[in-house]
Amino acid sequence: MTKLPPAFKRIRLNLARSKEFPSGSTRHGYEFVAPLDSAGHIDPTQWHKHRENCRVRRFWNDDEELGRLVHKPGGAEHARWVFDYGDGAEEDEEAGYRFGSHAFRPGEYVTIRDEAGEMHTFRVVSVEAVT
Repeated sequence: MTKLPPAFKRIRLNLARSKEFPSGSTRHGYEFVAPLDSAGHIDPTQWHKHRENCRVRRFWNDDEELGRLVHKPGGAEHARWVFDYGDGAEEDEEAGYRFGSHAFRPGEYVTIRDEAGEMHTFRVVSVEAVT
């Protein structure tokens, strides 16, 4: 396995409070590896150098999906971050809402649009060094 620079972190997101889950849920979320700069933002330059190591695990009840963190051109921020789970079809992608401007620090909240187009809010519960 490739030794990654210290900027690479394992980030865990758990589903935040919602109408369906008033207390949030530890059984619904994501765990992914991404390079973060000193402000906690995803670093696209480091991602580009090590993109094959930027993986995601989506856990939803007893279901699990594995994929990659992908940086795509376009969108309101002139680029967008998505979780891609396979064959390159856009239908299986889940887009992070303004991931480029969000700081990934414990206690912060981020939003992800799932493959069905629904928006879900997640809480950053941990940001740890990749070992």
